[in-house]
Amino acid sequence: MGRVNEADLDWSETERETTHFRRKELGAETDVSDLGASLYELPPGGSSWPYHFHTGNAEAIYVLSGRGTLRTPDGEEPIAAGDYCDFPASEDGAHRLRNDGDEPLRFLAVSTMRDPDVTVYPDSGKIGVYAGSPPGGDEDERVVAGYYREDDDVDYWEDES
Repeated sequence: MGRVNEADLDWSETERETTHFRRKELGAETDVSDLGASLYELPPGGSSWPYHFHTGNAEAIYVLSGRGTLRTPDGEEPIAAGDYCDFPASEDGAHRLRNDGDEPLRFLAVSTMRDPDVTVYPDSGKIGVYAGSPPGGDEDERVVAGYYREDDDVDYWEDES
């Protein structure tokens, strides 16, 4: 059994334009490699990762404190402490959280850790490709990883002999 206390982990911070959050990767510190778990905290005005969905990994969140807005393919809706939301591995699972409250929005995010995975970003028309280690996994183990515009599609036989 793996065990970690969040108080023993340092926060990492991501800030880029409207994306702003702190994260503690709980699952990376335990023994089970096919289940991810992270504690997130969005400051007032901050948002989570860009609007996206996975084709190989399901995700879920449980809101611990604060309030905000959840964007899904059905539109935007308020979320608050006690809310649990799951996001299937399909376009129906597209999501992004935004803290439009006055207090930090804190939530636990869990995910399957299947490899390989493709992440789709509908707003920007990009895809992320991961093989060797899933998103949230060990980047050093990846044999393929990158982000590409969906419009850059080429014919299978292009540049092949």
